[in-house]
Amino acid sequence: MKPVNKESWNKIEQYFKVIKNKRITDFFDPDRLKHFTFDFNTIYFDFSKHRWDQKMLDLWVDFAEDMQTHQAINAMFKGAIINKTEQRAVLHTALRQQDNQAVLVNGSNVIPEIRATEKKIKNFTDKVISGNWKGTSGKPITDIVNIGIGGSDLGPKMVVKALSDYRNHLKVHFLSNIDPFELDALLRHIDLETTLFLVVSKSFSTQETLTNARAIQQIYKQKFGAQSIGKHFATVSTQVAKAQAFGIHPDNIFPMWDWVGGRYSLWSPAGLAIPLAIGFENFQLLKLGASEMDRHFKTADFHQNLPAIAAFLTILYNNFYGFETEAYIPYADKLQYLPDFLQQLIMESNGKSVSLSNDKVNWQTGNIVWGNIGTNAQHSFFQLLHQGTKIVPVNFIAEKQNAQTGFKAHHQILLANMIAQAEALMIGDSNEIIYKNFEGNRPSTTILLEELTPQNLGSLLAYYEHKTFVEAWLWQINAFDQFGVELGKRLAQNVLEDLKNKTQRQHDASTNALIQRVKN
Repeated sequence: MKPVNKESWNKIEQYFKVIKNKRITDFFDPDRLKHFTFDFNTIYFDFSKHRWDQKMLDLWVDFAEDMQTHQAINAMFKGAIINKTEQRAVLHTALRQQDNQAVLVNGSNVIPEIRATEKKIKNFTDKVISGNWKGTSGKPITDIVNIGIGGSDLGPKMVVKALSDYRNHLKVHFLSNIDPFELDALLRHIDLETTLFLVVSKSFSTQETLTNARAIQQIYKQKFGAQSIGKHFATVSTQVAKAQAFGIHPDNIFPMWDWVGGRYSLWSPAGLAIPLAIGFENFQLLKLGASEMDRHFKTADFHQNLPAIAAFLTILYNNFYGFETEAYIPYADKLQYLPDFLQQLIMESNGKSVSLSNDKVNWQTGNIVWGNIGTNAQHSFFQLLHQGTKIVPVNFIAEKQNAQTGFKAHHQILLANMIAQAEALMIGDSNEIIYKNFEGNRPSTTILLEELTPQNLGSLLAYYEHKTFVEAWLWQINAFDQFGVELGKRLAQNVLEDLKNKTQRQHDASTNALIQRVKN
């Protein structure tokens, strides 16, 4: 039940037997913080409240080196075809590269096209933000609607919310769900004459996205005529012909590349809503912060390599302690959508049961990710975190200060709660009344940003991306395909045809009954 038969893994197994019953507080020697806390630009990482010590970290570093993890990292950054099942490179990192050093995909340098696309994004966003882009009635744009789902929604929505302090005058909305309630609600809150829609779909055929887009397209045609589409729609897609047939002007069609996966695509034109919301310069700062974490990830020794350390902990808990979930609790309302974003990033990447050698795995891989904002979460599921039978490692994220608020006392209370929760999870509390007893010894990571900015948010998101990659590599699975989402989509099309009476397929008894109940 291990990903590889290596002596370095065996040594982790052996030492785990020595420390598995120790308490976190037993590991706190005078050098604890020196070895397990790190400053990265304006972010403080505290890995000290975990069930491991320096020797266990040393063993994980040995294992990572034995697995040639640095070589795998370099292969990704250089554009090697590491997504073997789809025969694709993985180059979201190239989108935030700060220099013009060539990055080759199948012998072709992708950097010039990235730079040209950046220029196009800048011109587009400047025109809309300045008011020079006019709608069909000659009025400037006031609202942006991003129509997309999955990576075309979660990343941009998360960043736009997180960087609320940097927002301009444009109101940015996100339409993802096919549930008509969401579309109805949106249409009640926007003025069609001053709204610009971004249709984000690599294939220009994603069912939810195109169904919503076509519904809105029909409204424009009926109200303002077919010529209005060109003034109120832009798209991010590889399918230029389909976009033009929809009525979108070629100048307003932005590329997507097969070497950028959806959940890694907020750095690409798929994140177009971000520069529209916060301006192109701040979007570039977001990418600058990510590139700084990229450089750290490529060059830092694994003893200080932040994404690698976080990955080691996840695998330690998942494969040795048997802790199958992780909670992500941002103590910042601006990071409300971070847990949703991380759910896709981590679970779609590492929810795999087939190895890189195309064998069925017999070890645990991707863990379950969930969470909510603090302090709200304290009043819902923290009871389980403190006294439940399941141990859930927690990731606390907050900003030390927020210069934009006048309610400084509120922010201090917020941070006091976060720090206290991490302490309580670790130390517990003994009480002679058993139901008031807290066992403690429950691990957590604390990440404290000096103040949430585009630059350090970029670093934080890249940290999670690279953490996910290291986990996948050490588990020996492919983090960059997602075939698991396809079967349900295919069967949904069959069921839809049955509901429309176009076919009468025979499903299982339960599915047949549900179809008949919905039809009737």
